This record gives sequence, C-alpha cells and structure tokens, in this order.
Amino acid sequence: MLTKRIIPCLDVKNGRTVKGTRFLDLRDAGDPVELADRYSSDGADELVFLDISATQENRSTLLDLVERVGAAIRIPFTVGGGISSVTDIQRVLDAGADKISLNSAFVLRPALLEEAARCVGSQSVVAAIDAKSEKNSWNVWIRGGTQRTSLDAVMWAREAVERGAGELLVTSMDRDGSKTGYDTGLMQAISSVVNVPVIASGGAGIKEHFLEVLRDGTADAALAASLFHYRETSIGEIKTFLHNKGIPVRL
Repeated sequence: MLTKRIIPCLDVKNGRTVKGTRFLDLRDAGDPVELADRYSSDGADELVFLDISATQENRSTLLDLVERVGAAIRIPFTVGGGISSVTDIQRVLDAGADKISLNSAFVLRPALLEEAARCVGSQSVVAAIDAKSEKNSWNVWIRGGTQRTSLDAVMWAREAVERGAGELLVTSMDRDGSKTGYDTGLMQAISSVVNVPVIASGGAGIKEHFLEVLRDGTADAALAASLFHYRETSIGEIKTFLHNKGIPVRL
C-alpha cells in the first residue's frame, strides 16, 4: 500500500507567508524560506508554495523566492500562482520546483493541461481545484477564490485528469482556515472518479481530521498550513498518530 503524505503549504503574498480563513482576513505567518527549511527537517513528505496574489495582480510567480525555497529543502516542491503558459511552467521548474500547480489558467484554457503534460510530463502537472459547496454539489472558483465558474468540481476533476493532470490539489473553500475538518465528502467524490493522487486541503484543525480525510475521504495526501505555521502541532506528531491508527506513512 502506498504511504499517505503530509504536506505543509506556504501561501505567499508580498514575499511573506500568510494564512486566512476562507481565503479572507490574511495574517502574517513568517518567512517562507525559514518555514520551508523547518518543514523539510521535520519530516514533511512534500511542500506546496502558492503565490496567492500573482494571478489577481496579473504578474508572474516570484522566481527568486522559489529558488531560495528550493535551495533550502530536500523534499519534492510544488509551486503555484501566476503560471499561465508552458513557458511559465518551464521557468518555475528551472527555478527548482518539481511540480507546478495551476487553477485559473487550466480552467480558462483547458488545452493548456494537454500542452503542459506533453512538455514536462503529467507527473509534474498538478491541477488545483478551489471548490465551494452549493446545494448537493461543489462549484469551481478561480482567481484566488474571487470568481465563481459554472464548472462542477467533480466533473472538472475528471476532465482535468483526462487532459493530462497527474495529481489534483483540492481545496474546500468552505473549510479553508476553519479548523473544523476537511470536506471528506468532496474528497471522496473526486477520488472516486479519478485514478491519480488527490491532495486534500482546507479545514485541518486536529490530528483526527487527517485520519478522517485519508481514511474516509480516501485522499492520498493531506495539506495543512496554519496548524504547522503556528506550531499547534507538528508533522511528526501527526504521522505518529496516523501510524498508530493503521495509516501507512513515512516515519
């Protein structure tokens, strides 16, 4: 059985790590390079770096900061935000990223998924999906959670994989920063229709939430931010807890 992954996330704005609730009310969480180094040493399986204001500000990713983070860690590294072309993708990978994560650009031009997969391989292409619940389904939102689309999140997840995504990063906007638990229903619904790894994001508050989403939500990885940034728990504590509950993790 494949091991489940625990992945810290650095939401970066103006060169600093920030964290909010439901994509709003951002507060400072520290220097991204220092945090990245800490998480790499603490046993994180991977790291996600999201330049959260790049798309809204119509600018490219902060490549110098990507380079500095990449040089500080010894684990796989995914970068998102401000990437809108194959050229951008190549620049980010050249700066030290192992994978790239796109949301808005893939939604606005789905053919970019196919182009990216052909250029760098599906293993380096992560489709990020920001989803908000509406009645009995979930809708996709783009541009940092500011613009609703008509796309159903589960159907879009399936299409994204068919077009070349090798992994999905699924964030519940309803749960983001709430610490009330992941949306296991959303994660299970998406996991059931794709054959690639699904990273669950949004809602981690206690150790049991990781167990729920990895077991009941059938996610392949669980992402968290403020829980780790503010030292409310550690990656090692989460992994030991999961191991004791029978969840395969890398200790």
